[in-house]
Amino acid sequence: MTNKQRTDLIERHLREHKYADLRTLAERFCGSVSTVRRALDQLEARGIVRRHHGGASLVETDALAQEYDFIARNQRNPDEKFIVASLVAEHIRPGMTVIIDGGSTTFAVARLVVDKQLQVITNSLPIASLFGEIGSVETIVTGGSIYRRLGVLLGPLCEQSFANMHADLAILGGIGITEDGVWGQNALIVSAQRRMMAAADRTIFALDNTKFGRKALTLAAPFESRFTIITDVRPPPEVECAIEAAGAKLTLAEKKLRS
Repeated sequence: MTNKQRTDLIERHLREHKYADLRTLAERFCGSVSTVRRALDQLEARGIVRRHHGGASLVETDALAQEYDFIARNQRNPDEKFIVASLVAEHIRPGMTVIIDGGSTTFAVARLVVDKQLQVITNSLPIASLFGEIGSVETIVTGGSIYRRLGVLLGPLCEQSFANMHADLAILGGIGITEDGVWGQNALIVSAQRRMMAAADRTIFALDNTKFGRKALTLAAPFESRFTIITDVRPPPEVECAIEAAGAKLTLAEKKLRS
């Protein structure tokens, strides 16, 4: 197989599946990981895919698709996400069992804890791929049906997986946060998140300031005492008061440069 043939096949695969990790592409198209990286570099230069750690995703041009595309989200507000993720990572200690939700901010958290001795449970294919390629994390991936735009597993099999597990900590994201609680856009995602919260002793919501005041389709969870909300700047007074009234904890990340 020539390099051009391999690159064309990788492009076709990504157009069909939207996301793929390096190892899968190397095995499927009979190449080394370095060969696949070079092919992805060419596709990225042509504006077809977007590279990220451990794989690549198809660049969506449709505006609605961009709202749900994992990699598109990962490129938004990178400084805010890194600031929040850094503080979340400080709560994760070696030896813990941690549930990590799918999403761009939680992916940033995952990148910061790859060298810790952890047991991670996730429904996120990008996060599972990250831990599978580097680091020392023992990774458990739930079952479920693939929601391609975010690269997460959802549905009854996913929820059943969490129903039979226990974790010290769950790290979750969200679409918005108001005085009512944390909101989610997709009912299946929210249903899985509720199972994650039920399975964990404590839950941390990692939310940057762009989520303030935003409501979405479903209220994922009202505030409760087991919750910690970590964000980069102080939220509106009504949100802060609601967090305090519920006995939840609000933690503001320090403004610091990306290392």
